[in-house]
Amino acid sequence: MESIKVKIINKSDNPTPTYSTSDSAGMDVRAFLKEPITLKPLQRALIPTGLYFELPHGYQCEIRPRSGLALKKGITVLNTPGTIDADYRGEVGIILINLSDEPFVINSGERICQMVIMNYTKAEWVEVEELNDTERGTGGFGHTGVK
Repeated sequence: MESIKVKIINKSDNPTPTYSTSDSAGMDVRAFLKEPITLKPLQRALIPTGLYFELPHGYQCEIRPRSGLALKKGITVLNTPGTIDADYRGEVGIILINLSDEPFVINSGERICQMVIMNYTKAEWVEVEELNDTERGTGGFGHTGVK
């Protein structure tokens, strides 16, 4: 398994994100708030984390929902996955939305999402007149049916 060094500034009073287990792909990220925020049903908010980091060239960070928070409370990351580019230097903010029918209180220090750091490949477009045929062809949006 590859490991990279990532420079981080943690201006919060929360621990720096870490992996929970040796095989965890994501690290939990915590809210950094002056006072609790209540998300009403269908309300969204940008939640500060106090985290700033410098990813190496060729890497990105994806912000993803925490499965337990989504299942148990209906709280998810609105722009899933959120992408943090290697050249971004601002504070990491998390856009949460409450998809439940009950208000949800977010407290400082609460684990609100997870981040996954990964490398990426850039595409170089090659314009052509036609594409190779495949068995699937142009079928999409449920064309294989329901089992």
